[in-house]
Formats: sequence, structure tokens, C-alpha cells
Amino acid sequence: MNITLPQAVFLFLAAVIVVCSILTVTTKRILRSATYLLFVLFATAGIYFELNYSFLGAVQLTVYAGGIIVLSILLTSSDNKKADKIKNSKFFAGILAAVGGAALCIFITLTHSFPVSHFVPGEINQKVIGTALMGTEKYQYLLPFEVISVLLLACIIGGILIARKR
Repeated sequence: MNITLPQAVFLFLAAVIVVCSILTVTTKRILRSATYLLFVLFATAGIYFELNYSFLGAVQLTVYAGGIIVLSILLTSSDNKKADKIKNSKFFAGILAAVGGAALCIFITLTHSFPVSHFVPGEINQKVIGTALMGTEKYQYLLPFEVISVLLLACIIGGILIARKR
């Protein structure tokens, strides 16, 4: 089996995402956890760039890797605290939730029928793009943009509350 360069890059980025994701949740130092999360977000942006989704990759770098992680590193870098020890009941509840979530994702992925796309390459006018971005119908993106903005606001407020507790 011959592995092409794009496949090798994807496998490398996927390995970085898996390893750094595990390190993010298992490390006891908060600053290291934020740094590992930064590597995960960079590798995710790399996959977007490899798929030629340059806008999505740029948003990933600027908003998530640039904004949220830098904010979290600034809020946690004054002291190099270790995380508290997790109780066994919380640990097993987390393991159970992770296994249940993974099983649900695998089940949905295996049972979903992915329809063939009927996209015709060519030029699309700006009105169609604007309607797709700002509409609330099926396959339109206003609601996901609003949900992401609420998520980012919650992250910023959470970071401020964590910083004020010191």
C-alpha cells in the first residue's frame, strides 16, 4: 500500500490531535493543559487547510487558537498550579460519559446514510451565499453562528470568573 503525501500529513495531524487531546485532559498542570489544547487546535486547523477549507482554517487559528487559548494562558500563567486530585466517583462517571459518548457517535456514524452531494462546480452568485449564511432554513447557517457566539461569550465570562477568584 502506497501512502501519498496528503495521507501522511493527515495521519500525522490526526496522531497529534489524539495524543495532545489525551495529554490535555490527563496533565495536572493547568498551563500545560492549555498548551496541549493549543496544539490540538493548530492540528485541527492544519486538517482544514489540507482539505482546502482555508477560511475555516483561518477562523480556527484566529478565534480558537489565537483568542481563547491566549486568553486562558494569560489568565492561568501567573502561578503554575497543579490540578486537584479527582475523586474516584467523578473519575468513573467521566469514563462512563466518555465511553457512552463515543458509543453514541460510532452508532450514529455507522447507521447514518450519507447522501451523495449534488454540488455542481461553477460560479455561485453572492445572493445565494448570503442567503445560505444568514438564513434559518435547512442547510443555512445563522443558528450555528449564534450558538458559537454564545459559546465564546460563555468562555470569556468563565475566564474572567476564574481570574477574579484569585
